[in-house]
Amino acid sequence: MAFTTTEPAFRFRQGTRPLLISMPHVGTHVPPALAARFTDEARHVPDTDWHLERLYDFADALGASVLVATHSRYVVDLNRPPDGASLYPGQSVTGLCPVDTFDDTPIYANAADVPGDEEIAARRDAIWVPYHRQLQAELDRLKAAHGTIALWDAHSIRSVLPRFFEGKLPDLNLGTGKGISCDPALAETLLGIAKSATGYTGVLNGRFTGGHITRQYGNPAGGVHAVQLEMTQSSYMQEALPFDYLPAVAAGVQPHVRRMLEAVLDFVESRRQ
Repeated sequence: MAFTTTEPAFRFRQGTRPLLISMPHVGTHVPPALAARFTDEARHVPDTDWHLERLYDFADALGASVLVATHSRYVVDLNRPPDGASLYPGQSVTGLCPVDTFDDTPIYANAADVPGDEEIAARRDAIWVPYHRQLQAELDRLKAAHGTIALWDAHSIRSVLPRFFEGKLPDLNLGTGKGISCDPALAETLLGIAKSATGYTGVLNGRFTGGHITRQYGNPAGGVHAVQLEMTQSSYMQEALPFDYLPAVAAGVQPHVRRMLEAVLDFVESRRQ
């Protein structure tokens, strides 16, 4: 089936300091012709990383650049490899163009509506490629200007998802590609902030070790330190419909997230090449 969209692939704000915040799963747009093929449940795009722009509303004050997805991950997942290879072999995962939700229910109302190779390629070219082209371009610009830089991949997820993990997920899940995407000293500093956050739990390279973006662009030897933070949505929002932002709840965790990003900036700015 043909795929077209009238929406740009991303929104972007350029900052002044050596930090790019990527938000690949906050998009909610699904072109109407595609949405018509979805189940009623899928049209609510429940697996969105809701409200992260609001949670990270201090990003501009920090001087960070911010790259934000516009389309739902159900259209194309920007944190998957372009060939759709599994990031967690042997574990349950969703693909480049997912066909099921995190609750393991179908996204498409009819089997005939599942995208084939040609449509997947069209979605990749229309959305995935421009997003990653902008991401790479901004990393290149920051690298040229600052020498040592950081990429922060911001995510959130429901705190209980039996398909992917047992029990309740820790609140602050830091991923560094099992230690390959950023300097270990920075990772330990961030873990220390997470573990000292009263009322929250934190882990480094637990169930979520960083997706394609963290693994692809992190290159500490080359001066690019990449970290993924996967937060529980219960830390700042309502996890079920209507997925409301909860300002009083978010106010508890937001300072800790800001402390992490300030620590990232302190680290890379102290190592300016």
